[in-house]
Amino acid sequence: MNGLDSSIKTEQFLLNMGPQHPSTHGVLRVLLDLDGERIKKAVPDLGYLHRGTEKIAEYRTYNQIIPLTDRLDYVSAMANNYAFVRAVEKLLQLKVPARAEYIRTIVAEMQRIVNHLFWLGTQALDIGAMSVFFYTFREREVLLDLFEKICGARLTTNYYRVGGVEGDLTRDVIDALYSFVETFEGHIKEYNTLLETNRIWLARTKHIAVITGEDAVNFGLSGPTLRGSGVDYDLRKYEPYAAYDQVEWSVPVGHNGDIYDRYYIRVEEMRQSASIIRQCLDKLPEGPFMTDDHKVSFPPKGRVMHNMETLIHHFLLVVEGFKTPPGDTYCGTETPKGELGFYIVSDGSGKPYRMKIRAPSFVSMGAFDHMARGYMIADIVTIFGTYDIVMGECDR
Repeated sequence: MNGLDSSIKTEQFLLNMGPQHPSTHGVLRVLLDLDGERIKKAVPDLGYLHRGTEKIAEYRTYNQIIPLTDRLDYVSAMANNYAFVRAVEKLLQLKVPARAEYIRTIVAEMQRIVNHLFWLGTQALDIGAMSVFFYTFREREVLLDLFEKICGARLTTNYYRVGGVEGDLTRDVIDALYSFVETFEGHIKEYNTLLETNRIWLARTKHIAVITGEDAVNFGLSGPTLRGSGVDYDLRKYEPYAAYDQVEWSVPVGHNGDIYDRYYIRVEEMRQSASIIRQCLDKLPEGPFMTDDHKVSFPPKGRVMHNMETLIHHFLLVVEGFKTPPGDTYCGTETPKGELGFYIVSDGSGKPYRMKIRAPSFVSMGAFDHMARGYMIADIVTIFGTYDIVMGECDR
């Protein structure tokens, strides 16, 4: 009995957690094998939110699929849209204008901050620190308001397009972003003041759910969960795309592979995102925000379509979608939760023959049992939170 009084007995039993439990970050069921309050085994039961997104995509044109990706990780809709259009552009070997790439980078980093603010507020709330939730949502609202100005939506946005973005950034949005990044560092310090020396936060995050770098790689983890274990890998840095190789920034890396390190990674990523946004705004080039390749895009607003052939072409573009060359491609994008990848098989039509989504939340759940064993049942909710999972992309 590990040195305890032999009269103290523990009971071994099974416990169902979820799928209705509010702290499972969605409709997730976990079967817990417990020895007293100690976890012996934790088996996730997925599939309660399955909507068949991959199959539905086979009956939609590529542009019609973009709104489906919003609903995968509905906390990071812009990042999902970006990952999908990048995969289609890779299939098409389509070049995107420089201004569009800078705008995409700015919006993607706005979404990263929105995601991490949501994560930090809800993780603290799960552990018992209520005040942090109100602080993080204060800044999150500012960025969601800017999303609304950019594309008309706050949560399930639809701004990225194959070949560019739906519209240009206006002067008031640019000014508001400059104002936001100037004050954001001070707000991050406020969050850390509430948490860094908080005894409860430290007790619930330090040396909990530890995973080594080797194990993290073997489980296929990515994003902050991987980097928290000391693995210096970020697709934006080592397989650069958009404007990430045009600005100066660094990849935060942890050491211990525990929940606290993953908290540290996300806070530092928010600092880096603010710096990336500021630099992209400073360097924002002039030019179009959408490709002029009319195989995939319409003429700019106001331009007259001069002949019936052009009119028919654009009618078919709406009804049947643009054609992609036969073949297949995989494209991974560094979203706030990790590597979100789309594998697309094309038969040459305007719809994918097959689409497979590599969702970071789903991959992270594969390591859940490994990371939960030996800890207390009270740690389960904290371990859920450390992945930053959303069941919409987990079940797809």
